[in-house]
Amino acid sequence: MYNFACELKDRKGGQLVPLFVHYKSTMLDKTIVYQIVEEKIQNTDYFIVDVKVTPDNQITVEIDCQNGVDIDFCTELLRYIESIFDREVEDYALEVGSAGLTQPFKVIKQYKKNIGNEVEVLSKSGQKLSGVLLSAEENGFEIEIEKLVKTEGAKRKISIKEKIPFLYEEVKYTKYIIRFK
Repeated sequence: MYNFACELKDRKGGQLVPLFVHYKSTMLDKTIVYQIVEEKIQNTDYFIVDVKVTPDNQITVEIDCQNGVDIDFCTELLRYIESIFDREVEDYALEVGSAGLTQPFKVIKQYKKNIGNEVEVLSKSGQKLSGVLLSAEENGFEIEIEKLVKTEGAKRKISIKEKIPFLYEEVKYTKYIIRFK
């Protein structure tokens, strides 16, 4: 809430005229939006990836689902959120959608959803690897990479598979790789 007061000079008589401005703006609480979304998606396969609320009340809700996100469900969720907030009281813009297919994973459920899929991992040390996501646990995940190695006495390099574990805190990003064959 902002209160502003000043005096302006009247053009005709040179008198000072008081000017008072009262502006009330409330930022919607991200926690409340998160709880509203959780309430709607409970008992479904959907899960929250991210909820953002900017200071000017631009609300963005990203959801995902094991079987993919249905646009009809996004519309249903958007309408549900709108039914909770009063546009006469809160001025906001609302966007509900799926987490981007090529965007970095933000929550563990995205890792679990993509077990068996090929992912790209960039570690905080700068190492970039591509491999199949094998597992996702509370503290980390494991991928299997394929690399060519020349063994002693062999004329050609052979392909071997190697499992590499990561802690989430060691990773800058992990994202799904789309391959067109």
